[in-house]
Amino acid sequence: MRLGSVRAIGRGLLVCVTIALATTFIADHYGGPTLLYALLFGMSLHFLSEEGRCREGVEFAASTVLRLGVALLGARMTLTQVGDLGFGPVLTVVGAVALVIAMGSVLARALGLDRDLGLLTGGAVAICGASAALALSAVMPRHDTHERNTILTVVGVTTLSTMAMVTYPLIAGVLELANAQAGIFLGGTIHDVAQVVGAGYMISEETGDISTLVKLVRVAMLVPAVMVFMWLFRASRQEEGAATKVPMLPSFLVGFVVLVLINSLGLIPEAVNEGMSTLSRWCLVTAIAALGIKTSFQKLAVVGWKPVILMALETLVLLVVVLGVVLVAGLGT
Repeated sequence: MRLGSVRAIGRGLLVCVTIALATTFIADHYGGPTLLYALLFGMSLHFLSEEGRCREGVEFAASTVLRLGVALLGARMTLTQVGDLGFGPVLTVVGAVALVIAMGSVLARALGLDRDLGLLTGGAVAICGASAALALSAVMPRHDTHERNTILTVVGVTTLSTMAMVTYPLIAGVLELANAQAGIFLGGTIHDVAQVVGAGYMISEETGDISTLVKLVRVAMLVPAVMVFMWLFRASRQEEGAATKVPMLPSFLVGFVVLVLINSLGLIPEAVNEGMSTLSRWCLVTAIAALGIKTSFQKLAVVGWKPVILMALETLVLLVVVLGVVLVAGLGT
């Protein structure tokens, strides 16, 4: 890479990293979702995406940095953790993820929205919130509304996840769920990993541990989901030409799987593992800031409330399915 290219990328990337630092400080000291803060801060600097000196760096953060962050998520889980949960919770997670993504497509058509938006929001709600939205968006075909759909999904799923973190433990308390049941319920329904951890340990340490494991199983579903999306959109991707064509196995997906396998063998020291998880979080916050810079409030205002209704309905479907299985099948008892 030439020095000129490094400088061009560095300017925009530095802006995105600065936003990530500022929003992380605000979230750590005053509370609230870091990703949502980063997105809103980025959107307030939308003019930078139209100004040449920062454009390359913003694009780099929204693509390369994003893929690195998703790949590093693999260091957070092992195959042993999945096996320790048992067959019931794993089957519940797999079935719920597939159902919600399918329902996303159906509900989007019913609301008069694009199928692409329904699949993207369904995947984000079903798997791991904003991280899934970014990963799935990376292998979907580019069109005029692609980035707008991604931003809408990130905003909606982050907001709903924060609401779920507060309300779902109350539901578990009203239904008098056992610690294990509450863990399966919270881990199987709340969108983002951070909110699952917060809600789970709000009830008990056992609930927090189980909810985190169940959530990591949902994160693992990102691999087959990305592959299915690549198959669904293979024709559209081919039409875009070789310059934008996604390879059969994207590098970030390969990295995710490799890290899961290496971590399962115990080859990653705990300190390194924690460092990779932290780097993953910083990469995702930086990428969200870049996506915010690339999006304007005016473009979002055109869409209206239908996408919000769509994500709320998908969240409700996931809640009913997982909670119903926990109560009827007696998982965690």
